[in-house]
Amino acid sequence: MSELIVFACKDDATAYEMRAALAKMQKNYLIEMEDIVVVHKDESGKVRLDQAVNLTAQGAVGGGFWGLLIGLLFLNPLLGAAVGAGAGAISASLTDIGINDQFMKDLGDNLTPGSAALFLLLRKATSDKLLEGLGEFSGRAKVLQSSLSKDQEEDLRAVIEGRKTA
Repeated sequence: MSELIVFACKDDATAYEMRAALAKMQKNYLIEMEDIVVVHKDESGKVRLDQAVNLTAQGAVGGGFWGLLIGLLFLNPLLGAAVGAGAGAISASLTDIGINDQFMKDLGDNLTPGSAALFLLLRKATSDKLLEGLGEFSGRAKVLQSSLSKDQEEDLRAVIEGRKTA
């Protein structure tokens, strides 16, 4: 079962550093992420989502490839590629995988202007390695919400918020 963790960060830089550290942990097979998103609230109060994976671009590439192949059958590969890329981009932009975008925007509305939040959806994690890897962010972020067990969440809060564990 996947676990959702939301971190509040004072600025964008901290959120991006945490995302990079988590990506490094995934590369080392310490965690397996389903989704990770940085949510910004700029000085004017506008909330922006920065997804790690751009589904629209991936859809356009995949659609272009299949459109090119189908276009070859009808002796018009350029038209097939263009139509396929457009259709792929549209269908991918309407697809939402991972964390619900509206949920992230609603929570992002509660951020103070100039701050950010990091939404993390974990499929699997080695909890002691995750805590160790996030130790460098002690005192720089706060756990806003999580679906972890009470003990796991308390351990994570202690590490992130710089408190001693009981």
